[in-house]
Amino acid sequence: MNAGILLLGAAYVLSQFFRAFLAVLSEVLERDIGAGPELLAQASGLWFLSFALFQLPVGWALDTIGPRRTAAGLLMVGGAGGALLFGLATEPWHLSAAMLLIGIGCAPVLMASYYIFAREYPPVQFATLASLMVGIGTSGNLVASYPMALAAETIGWRAALLALSGLTALTAIGLWVLVRDPATPEGEAKGSLREMLAIRPLWLIFPLMGVGYAIVGAVRGLWIGPYLADVFGADTRAIGQATLAMGVAMIVGTLTYGPLDRALRSRKWLIVGGTTVTLLASATLIALPQSSLTLSILMLCVIGFFGATYPVIIAHGRSFLPPHLIGRGVTMLNLFSIGGVGLLQFGSARLHAAASGTDPVAPYVAIFGLFSVAILFGLVIYLFSRNAPE
Repeated sequence: MNAGILLLGAAYVLSQFFRAFLAVLSEVLERDIGAGPELLAQASGLWFLSFALFQLPVGWALDTIGPRRTAAGLLMVGGAGGALLFGLATEPWHLSAAMLLIGIGCAPVLMASYYIFAREYPPVQFATLASLMVGIGTSGNLVASYPMALAAETIGWRAALLALSGLTALTAIGLWVLVRDPATPEGEAKGSLREMLAIRPLWLIFPLMGVGYAIVGAVRGLWIGPYLADVFGADTRAIGQATLAMGVAMIVGTLTYGPLDRALRSRKWLIVGGTTVTLLASATLIALPQSSLTLSILMLCVIGFFGATYPVIIAHGRSFLPPHLIGRGVTMLNLFSIGGVGLLQFGSARLHAAASGTDPVAPYVAIFGLFSVAILFGLVIYLFSRNAPE
């Protein structure tokens, strides 16, 4: 991997951080500027929705102007600008606006690396490279856990976000300098969204793509904090340690799926197996939501490990894409994945508000129930999909 790819990995670390850091700041943000769990869920949902909606223009840009300008430009304006706004926030709506901007800034980072992998590496290596990139990037979840909690207690959350804004700007400059756009064959056909949507095998992959990452992204990105605080009385430091454990499980799971994809003969059934275990762990949290803090954290780690199917599902969809549709294809798959998190995050916020009352457990049973039903729906449809071509 060259310097440009490694820097895209560093940018993806920032992307993973920004989607997950709200969980450990839930108490301090409510205290300082009145942003409660429902508002933070909406802000988190705006990150995922803006990220998802920008996948279509990002796909066009990757195929048209290349990954260098696409990733560097959006990360500078949206990522660095949004983090700056977050650090200066004085009203709850400022957080929503900041997360929307950051989502736009992070939208092209992973897809830029996938575009380069698809163009410059053999197809058989795609799932392994995709898993490796996600595994590297998911370390951002670790920084967004206990280290972020410590930063909030020592230098304050505002100073931490302002420093991250500067780091994001430097990363964007580095991408502009170091990333190399892949060469495209002369005379290659120009793909269209309509042509990509006409690929029928993708339509049985899209539903699971839309819900498979939702429970991992939404719970690690926000709900793990309020759940452990409201049900078990966990403080910021304890929540930081729990999110750190779940983040490690996500990294190990992602790095495990890559080699398994090459070792096993069926990408489809690898995904089905991992998704089934994720569903069982979520069902355990529904059945035993307050039995034990240790059991709950263990089940959240199981969800983080076995729910890390994202790069393998992307690889499954990518296997049906011709070269001239790589940019639009992988970004459309990513649109379903991230958009699903955003929509379910908004739904979970409404459920939390509706179920809140004298029983602190009820909102979280409802939230895990929502994610479980969504995963089951996507899994049933995915069972009819075609296995990846050799």
